[in-house]
Amino acid sequence: MMNRFAALLLGATALVSTAVSAQDSAPRAPEPKLIVAISVDQFSTDLFNEYREDFSGGLKRLANGVTFPNGYQGHAATETCPGHSTILTGSRPARTGIIANSWFDPSAGRPGKDGKTDYGVYCSEDTTVAGSNSSNYTVSPNLLKVPTLGDRMRAVNPASQVVAVSGKDRGAVMMGGHNTTLTMWWDGKAFRSYAGSEAAIPKGATLINNRAKAAIDKPARVKLPAMCASHSRAVAIGGDATVGTLPQRKPGDARAFRASGDFDALTMDLALAAFGEKKLGRGPATDVLAISLSATDYVGHTYGTEGAETCTQMVALDATLGRMFAALDKSKVPYVVVLTADHGGHDLPERNTIQGLPAAERADIKLMPQGVGPVLAKAFDLPEPAIMGDAPFGDMYLSAKIPAAQRAAVLDAAIKYYRKHPQVEVVFTRDEIAATASPSGPPEDWSLIQRARASFNPSRSGDFYVALKRYVTPIPNTSFGYVATHGSPWGYDRRVPILFWWKGVAPFEQPNGIETADILPTLASLIGLDVPKDEIDGRCVDLVAGAGSNCK
Repeated sequence: MMNRFAALLLGATALVSTAVSAQDSAPRAPEPKLIVAISVDQFSTDLFNEYREDFSGGLKRLANGVTFPNGYQGHAATETCPGHSTILTGSRPARTGIIANSWFDPSAGRPGKDGKTDYGVYCSEDTTVAGSNSSNYTVSPNLLKVPTLGDRMRAVNPASQVVAVSGKDRGAVMMGGHNTTLTMWWDGKAFRSYAGSEAAIPKGATLINNRAKAAIDKPARVKLPAMCASHSRAVAIGGDATVGTLPQRKPGDARAFRASGDFDALTMDLALAAFGEKKLGRGPATDVLAISLSATDYVGHTYGTEGAETCTQMVALDATLGRMFAALDKSKVPYVVVLTADHGGHDLPERNTIQGLPAAERADIKLMPQGVGPVLAKAFDLPEPAIMGDAPFGDMYLSAKIPAAQRAAVLDAAIKYYRKHPQVEVVFTRDEIAATASPSGPPEDWSLIQRARASFNPSRSGDFYVALKRYVTPIPNTSFGYVATHGSPWGYDRRVPILFWWKGVAPFEQPNGIETADILPTLASLIGLDVPKDEIDGRCVDLVAGAGSNCK
């Protein structure tokens, strides 16, 4: 018979064993050798939620990890460049300096197209290159005012490799940063890198570029997925033009190629070629692979977000991400993936008005700066252009040629012009925005002026900011080249999913809002990288579904 002491000892041993077993199985943060950061351009929370139950590939895996379906690009200027600048910097555009895809410098005109003066500045250009302008530029990260995750990692350990690949130069540049091992983007004809960096290009890039050319020259027929049949419905957008049914690409149509799943597939192939040839995640330090997939954005602009075209793109994107996961799994590299978007998007007004949103409409062309400027010039006897801007909303700039004695009066007249228009929600002056404290707290609760403040950089922002009303598409008509867009301070453009996955993840979902600026400090916590809080806007987010935490 077992004596009392032996029984107690056996019981204690069992308790210790149970405790150790429980500790071993407790949810833990990942310890990655590779960080894979993915931005799906214009992948809104609305799209994620709409198709979530249909995903069967890579997006299904991500949807079953740590899921923040209501992530936010908190700022007002929900465009590609500012959105990408937040993802791996931990900072909002006010700090990154990337306030838009392009902005204006009224005091520094350069020779532009057709002999006209170009006052624009493109977010990913090197403004120091002689003879360049905002449409004919040398790609550069120079205008990004802050370091990325990769920049910070390489500053601590130069052995870290950082690779950034995108269908757009601004996507690759803003996620990669200033000090990459390799940065590549599609230039309209092929994937390329910075001049002088050719030696870093993976050998597989030549084959991928050849495949891209073949896909443009002789595209394969695209079959409508069965799940997309209910989305196939023609919508008239003016004249004889329609969208909503899956079109077939014509040979030689490079623009249509960009708005297809093939474009994302080849972008991913390039990223995986770099992953393989550079042995990412298999060296002495943690590496970063940043991938920006652009086709969803081009599809949304060209066809809107609720037709057969976008549905087909969701199927293709899911499959492309599935291939990525298969390649990463096969490598046995310990990795963590985060996927988000640079901004959301909104469907075209013609379809919205027949699908339960009668308030949707196109912006009045008279709100374009090119329309308001002549009115002001005539009223005040000013040289053209009196004001500068890219669209009927966003940052507006007064010409530097306006005499100092007239500037206040011209500004007042411009603001009154916009404020009285029925499609305008609000106009803020730069002084009003500058006097507003940087926002804090849940991004879904920020006021409009706080959203504008998150985009405001005093050296680059305009003299006033215009916000259109909800559901007003800032494309006056389809002759502008696209049928739908984004860029507003409204929720449909700000909300993006933020999804984390790693092997062994204990899944959970948090429906409350976080910011894309929270991604950098969260990833930094996984690799023990110290990022001073006063240098960023984001905060570390707890990814551990249990008592533990990755955040210090």
